[in-house]
Amino acid sequence: MVIQIPKETSPRPFLKWAGGKSKLIQQYIPYFPNNYKNYYEPFLGGGAVFFYLQPNKAILTDINAELINTYCCVRDNVNELILLLKEHKERHNRDYYYTIRNNSAGTDLEKAARFIYLNKTCFNGLYRVNSQGNFNVPLGRYKNPNICPEDLLRKASKALYKSDIKQQNFLDVGNYATNSDDFIYFDPPYYPISKTSYFTAYSKYCFAEKQQIQLRELFAKLAERGVKVMLSNSDCEFIRKLYSNFNIYTVSATRAINSNAKKRGNITEVLITSY
Repeated sequence: MVIQIPKETSPRPFLKWAGGKSKLIQQYIPYFPNNYKNYYEPFLGGGAVFFYLQPNKAILTDINAELINTYCCVRDNVNELILLLKEHKERHNRDYYYTIRNNSAGTDLEKAARFIYLNKTCFNGLYRVNSQGNFNVPLGRYKNPNICPEDLLRKASKALYKSDIKQQNFLDVGNYATNSDDFIYFDPPYYPISKTSYFTAYSKYCFAEKQQIQLRELFAKLAERGVKVMLSNSDCEFIRKLYSNFNIYTVSATRAINSNAKKRGNITEVLITSY
């Protein structure tokens, strides 16, 4: 596979996602492998790297069942999904937001439309759930939120057409990535660099130090097989020590989400590769 510079008409993420990589892609380009056949992304999130690479064969997974359902609906039923989103757009106001937020019932398509609607209208596009697994992010302050990004959805649907999309734990990728034909990009919930940055609740499943260590062990196991592995994470002593046997590169990122506005701004992150 040959890396190419994206065009304005290329598919892009249709979701807002905390830690999304759209603004970092240009810094990642020098580190993407030039040749591979199968692409795996076990922490799918907003999918910025997938949409940039547009691989011929991809297995896209995430532990978040609502997220995976949404991707499947975009891939398989984009026209029907757009119609439902247009209804949400017409009815959107404060009361309607909280009515939809508190009602998780419906068909897969209705749940996908709800997911995108809440993503486009909630505070900072956060995905956060309580201990019962219920979405609990308040309404954001937007004058004209892009609730139905029709063009983005259609391009995403086309890009996803041949992809295998399923709900899985990140550890499952170790069962089928076996050799140098495989490229895996891991974008896990980042290791917290401070107490106030401890945000790992992308689903009801916690991703703490134990899971970071499990991920490192999987990274090493895959690397031993010859699999091309790339991983992004926070720039801190814990992560640098954990991956000290691999290639560690520093990239510059912008932190947009912090309860203290003074702590938002440019920070460094690490990009780690096995090759």
